[in-house]
Amino acid sequence: MRTVLFACVHNAGRSQMAAAWFNKLTNPSKALAISAGTVPGSEVHPEVVEVMREVGVDLTDQKPRLLTESLARSACLLITMGCGEACPVVPGLRREDWPLMDPKGQSIAHVRAIRDEIEARVRDLLQRAAT
Repeated sequence: MRTVLFACVHNAGRSQMAAAWFNKLTNPSKALAISAGTVPGSEVHPEVVEVMREVGVDLTDQKPRLLTESLARSACLLITMGCGEACPVVPGLRREDWPLMDPKGQSIAHVRAIRDEIEARVRDLLQRAAT
């Protein structure tokens, strides 16, 4: 099974949404997404939990976790979202950067827009992987 790692700073917003979308949209016997952060927060942002609940994804039990080099080595692809140079560099690990706004403290309308952009990017990633 292939593992995709989504990483941002606090693992409380963007990377949580991306991993959730990936896992919702892909065959779990073929691929799995995990998420982590360089400086994990204490909880997933409430506004993120709310907008993901609107699309049938429950993030209430998700906890931010630390992005370590060993966690990154377990993946075949690392997608970063705002952690820049703080994200580990793992030789041979494919890496993409998605420049996305941090949803923390944003209005629900803005967080919905970020959620929808992440969904579109995940769908594009899955489409590229299928070809």
